[in-house]
Formats: sequence, C-alpha cells, structure tokens
Amino acid sequence: MANDRPDKQLFAIDVTPVAIEEDAPAVGANKTFRHYDPHQQFLVPPSLDDWLAEDHIARFVADLVEEVLDLEPFFASYKEVRGYPPYDPRLMLKILLYGYTTGTRSSRAIEKACSDNVAFRWLAGNQVPDFRSIARFRRRHLVALRALFRTSLLLCQQAGMVRLGRVALDGTKVRANASRRKAMSYRYLTEKEKVLAAEVDDLLHDAETIDAREDKAFGKDRRDDLPDELRRKEHRLEVMRRAKADLEERARSDAAEKARKAGEKQGLDQDLIEEHAAAAASHATPKPTAQVSFTDPDARIMKTADGGFQYCYNAQAVVDEAHQVVVATTLKNRSADCPELPEMLDQVAENTGTFPTTLLADAGYFSEDNVVATTTREVDAYIATGRLRHGEDLPAAPRGRVPRDLSPKQRMARKLRTKPGRAHYKRRKAIVEPVFGQIDTCQGRKALLLRGIEGAEGEWHLLIACHNLRKLFGFAGTAKMAPT
Repeated sequence: MANDRPDKQLFAIDVTPVAIEEDAPAVGANKTFRHYDPHQQFLVPPSLDDWLAEDHIARFVADLVEEVLDLEPFFASYKEVRGYPPYDPRLMLKILLYGYTTGTRSSRAIEKACSDNVAFRWLAGNQVPDFRSIARFRRRHLVALRALFRTSLLLCQQAGMVRLGRVALDGTKVRANASRRKAMSYRYLTEKEKVLAAEVDDLLHDAETIDAREDKAFGKDRRDDLPDELRRKEHRLEVMRRAKADLEERARSDAAEKARKAGEKQGLDQDLIEEHAAAAASHATPKPTAQVSFTDPDARIMKTADGGFQYCYNAQAVVDEAHQVVVATTLKNRSADCPELPEMLDQVAENTGTFPTTLLADAGYFSEDNVVATTTREVDAYIATGRLRHGEDLPAAPRGRVPRDLSPKQRMARKLRTKPGRAHYKRRKAIVEPVFGQIDTCQGRKALLLRGIEGAEGEWHLLIACHNLRKLFGFAGTAKMAPT
C-alpha cells in the first residue's frame, strides 16, 4: 500500500534526465528535472484521506457532525418512504457547515466545490449534490440549523472559553437579498395602482366582449384561460396591493408603538395607553417616501457603515471577552439598537445560565430604561451617552462626591470618565467589532442569501454558530500544542 512506504508518498519520484533538443529553448545547464507526465495513471486506488492534512478544519467539521451534534431533528423530517432516495443528511450538513465556516455559502458554489475542492470532496465522499438539493436542504432544516448556535455556544462553554466577566454588545447592518430596483414608494404605489386597475378593467371588458362573441359563434361550453396580458397585469396588481397594505400596516404599528411609549412616560394606566395607541393607529398613514421591496418585503431601508442606504436587517451580538465567543445574538428588521439591550441580556442568561459581570455598549444603546434594565439584572454597565470624534478621549471625571441630583445620563457620563470606566470602555471595540470583521472576511458575509425575516434570522444564527466553531477549532488546536 502507498501508506506503508517510508516516504509516505502516493507516487515514487522518477528522476529522469531530460535531453535538450536542438530546437528547444536554451537552458543555463544540462539540468535534470523530475519526471512530469500529466497523463500518469494511478498505480494504486487513490484515497482522498491522504490528501487532507490531519489538522484540517474539515476533519473537525466531520467529527462534529458524526460524534457531537444531535442529528435527530434532521432525520425526523423524512417521513415519506416513496420517491428517489435523498442525500444523507450527514453529508449535506457537513458541506453546509464547512461552507459557512470558510466563506462558501452559495448552493451553486458548494456544488462546484464538491467537484473542485479536496476538502469538500472528502466531506461529501466524492458525491456531488446539485445546488437545488443543497438549497432545499438548507431551507427545509432552517429551524434545526438555527439551533446549532446554542450547540456551538455550549461546546465553547464546555471547553472553558466563556467566562462572562466582561462582554460587549454591538449591532451591525446586514445586507438583505433584495434589489432596490424592484421596490416602490407608497406614493408611486398609490399612483401605479390606479393606472393598473384601470388597465385591468379595460382588459376585462375586452375579454368579456370577445367571450360573448365566441360563445355566440361556438357555444357556451368552451373554457378558455384568461389572456396572458390580463393574467400578468392582474398578478402585478395583486402584488402591488399587498405591498401597499404592508406599508399601511407598518405605519399603524409604528404609530401605536410610539403612542404606547409616550403614554408610559406620562404614567397613564394601561387601558388609557391602549386607547391612545388604537386612536393613533386609526389615523396613521405611511409617508409618501416609505418603500417596500418586492423581492424581500421584510427587509427595511437602513443606513450602512459606508454612508449609503440599502435594504438590510439589524443584527445584534453579545461577545465574551475571553475568546470572542458570541453568547447571544438576534436579527430584526428595525434599525434602532436601543430597544434590544434588555432582550440581549436576558438571552445571555438563558443561553449560559447567568448574567455577565460587566457590559460595554456604545451610545446607540443608551436610555434611562436600559440603565434601569442593567441595574435590576445586577450588571455593571458602561454605556456611552454620546458619540466621540475620531481620536477623541473622554475627559477625566471631576473630583469630589457625586451630586445626588444628577440624572441617570449624567451619572453614566461621570462613571465613564472615571479611571476604571475609561479602562473598561476602551476594550469595547477590541471585543465585539473584530467579530463582525471576521464573519465578513473569513465566512464571506457580504449579504444574506435567504429572504424573509425567518430565513434571514436562521441564516444569521448559522453564521454565528460557524464563527463560534471556528473559535473552538482554533482553541482546540492551541490546547494540543500547549505543553503538559
């Protein structure tokens, strides 16, 4: 066997002198080259296992699927005996996890990699699932794939990578799989709906006239389909009406939520708050410039880091300082970060069993309600009360006793200006922001592939799970190299 040879090579090196012909390019010396024959056949059956390094991350993914993960949710969904046998869920899960870990997320790219990439071929056992099967598997098992985040976090906890001493919370705008060219504003929708409705009425009138004439000539037993143009315009009108209704419902919901918050600040009782919310919703109308996307109606226009406006989702992540493991995450279609803080703290406790000792967050999360939320959960919070210019440092806190009449915002600002506060807050960027950068560069997160809030949230959790698995793989490798 090839593996029994001392040199551990599949092929022995055949050192063959190369004769230099008269018309061959001139060389500096009569050099001897290694034998090269691109048509050389295998002398022994090849094994992909020999071509993959022992410490390759693909082996880590394979062991994870075979020995650690609970595969029952994946197998349990196959209840139909009839039909062509599907691909083994273990195969599909391996190539999906490896793809999302290394930046190959497209189903077409994964299909191609199963032919061209040694690691993918090794994981797939030399099978090449087509891209439709890969995409269907991902969508079919979205709930189970989403749950892998909790599994990855549990594995990191068991490895001693999560300490929950100091954590940082931050958000990032994640591009949705939506085209701005296939979207309309509320004003244009209203105008276009009237025009299209009139065109549909004219086409219906023409179709009824033609039907009456043909019924008279050929009888009334004929059942012809609607004309293609009429069917197409009716479908467009239906889609536009749904989009318009979605904008109107969104406006009512936003108005009601705004009225509820105003009522709570005024100290009104709950029944009166709900009355104000219902009244605000009944009079709410969308802004003329409010837009909706036809490709992903759940996505929202948000301002991105480059200063532009794109269809996005807003993702949140709480990152533990020890090894940059994400201990809580969520994805919503509202751009504001501030309302997410209490939920993220509760999710940390739910995922890990305890609240963190210290929380760091930027100015987007500051509010008096959030200060109260951290205090009631006994979390020492350092939340910026305003934005600093690039390179600007916080001034030192004034000496002396803290005045009793300070507002929560003034108290937090003073806390951040103390020496411990400055030391804590300087760690925020180093803890959480590299995580988003690593997901972008190492895992290829330029935009989400799945559409709709359910699909986008499931894919984001899968990306975070694979980020944690990358950290676990690196930590395990470091532990092996550490002296005993």
